[in-house]
Amino acid sequence: MSIRHACVGLSGLAIALVPVSPSAAHEIVGNRFFPATLGIDDPGINDELALPTVDSFKTGDDPSFKQRDVSGEFSKRITEAFAVSFAPTYSHLSAPGGLTGMGASGFQNIETTFKYRVFRDPVHEFVLSVGLSVEWGGTGAKSVGADPFNTYTPTVYFGKGLGDLPDTLSWVRPVALTGQLGYSIPGKNSTSTFGVDPDTGNPTIDTQFNPRVLNWGLTVQYSMPYLKSSVVDLGLPDFINHLIPLVEAVMQTPVANTLTSGTTTTGTINPGVIWVGNTFQVGIEALIPINRQSGTNVGAIAQLHFFLDDIDPHGIGKPIFGNAVQPASPFPRN
Repeated sequence: MSIRHACVGLSGLAIALVPVSPSAAHEIVGNRFFPATLGIDDPGINDELALPTVDSFKTGDDPSFKQRDVSGEFSKRITEAFAVSFAPTYSHLSAPGGLTGMGASGFQNIETTFKYRVFRDPVHEFVLSVGLSVEWGGTGAKSVGADPFNTYTPTVYFGKGLGDLPDTLSWVRPVALTGQLGYSIPGKNSTSTFGVDPDTGNPTIDTQFNPRVLNWGLTVQYSMPYLKSSVVDLGLPDFINHLIPLVEAVMQTPVANTLTSGTTTTGTINPGVIWVGNTFQVGIEALIPINRQSGTNVGAIAQLHFFLDDIDPHGIGKPIFGNAVQPASPFPRN
């Protein structure tokens, strides 16, 4: 699972049931292991704990604030194909230019995501999930930008490995794509702030329209574990064979109710790498803003992520309804 930045909404919608393949730890489809990514949410349905996730970047405000976040996410499967996750985030905003009295610290709104896997095709290494993310208004601090109203984001997630390519393209087989497409709907169309005109003393009203936002993103990954186990063993050091280099694109585009927000797309391009073990993974990425509105410098994000379904498959890693998972290594065999 991925981090929820204060400025980035992520999510999904739980719907109908369809048959899926037998239960296994992680999101493994055929020989393809889809890691938990840091920028966008992966398509997996798992028992996981991301703790901690830390990031640092400069906001797109003018002047820019330096924002540091520390967050966690706990995902629990209700059934083999349906999970619920909870994600708190603590933010610290440093005032620009060392100004006093302008910084702030506090929790962002709690976010809950309900996610359901609707389709999995092991032969073509394809998985599709849907979900609904709810940001609970009023659970965070207004001083760090937490909204007083709920925001609902139905989302579609997918993952596709290229392991079904012909032998002539065997070096491309370790490549995988994951992505998400969500539509954030604020619980209130507008927010009004009441004040007093300092010159006339008359009351004033400042109304900000809360836009509906298209949250979209894509990752391109190259799995060294897949290269060794399913394509060719190059005799590389074991550390290298555990790496998954990747690039993520994390974007937001206001598409409705945009009178005061505008329609400019904001987001980051995040190159980085994930090291994968049998029971945990570690990831680190740069955060490169795509324009001035997205930020003013290159930031960074890092995460430690635990696979609870492998650590304790008969306890906390077991679905509430259903059988214990079958431990499955992220490192496939021919």
